[in-house]
Amino acid sequence: MIPLSRRAIAEFLGTFILVTAGAGAIVVNELTLAVTHPGISLVFGLVVLALIYTYGDVSGCHINPAVTIGFVAARRFPAREAAVYIVAQCAGAIAAAVLLRELFPDGKTLGATLPTGGIWPSFVLEVFLTWFLMLAVLRVSTGSKEKGITAGIAIGAIIGLEALFGGPISGASMNPARSLGPALVGARIGDLWIYIAAPILGALIAVPTFALTEPPGSSAGSAEPPEQGRTA
Repeated sequence: MIPLSRRAIAEFLGTFILVTAGAGAIVVNELTLAVTHPGISLVFGLVVLALIYTYGDVSGCHINPAVTIGFVAARRFPAREAAVYIVAQCAGAIAAAVLLRELFPDGKTLGATLPTGGIWPSFVLEVFLTWFLMLAVLRVSTGSKEKGITAGIAIGAIIGLEALFGGPISGASMNPARSLGPALVGARIGDLWIYIAAPILGALIAVPTFALTEPPGSSAGSAEPPEQGRTA
């Protein structure tokens, strides 16, 4: 068992890298138009893929409060440790947004997620995107060793895919911490509730949905040691 303090550091660093790279790609594109929307989607997918293989065997690489809450609801992660993970994730995202503000003082949004397609379409889309993501996370985090090896590829691909089609409408956050950092540092908190409530709701809905396809008596949805609450 890796100490909780070390796992929290991994969650802080993982979320810091995620927001620096992903939101940073949005800022760079605002300033140069060189990255493009497909490029931003690719950055998010690739950085999550890389982080799963970097920190998956340390903290499980949740790097997302909605995923942590989903694991708790699925009895894959101890509720008593969830707050530590979530605080570390949010702190990492805020630190990344501060870095982006210092690096790119002319950036307008710091990569904030904004409901450009309307509040309720964005809310529903964020619920759907996180529901699908959490379904995949629950699936690839159980079963054979080979499935665990390919977890980063599967989850990174899903995030890239969802960012491609959901990004222009809702920002395709799927992650309360990823939205919290740029919103707080950039003082754009008016629509932040969407990106906190919708991903958590989507992750929670994914848990009983996942159970619908599990065979009777399967251990996939039962309580497991904390180190099994991982995406790789």
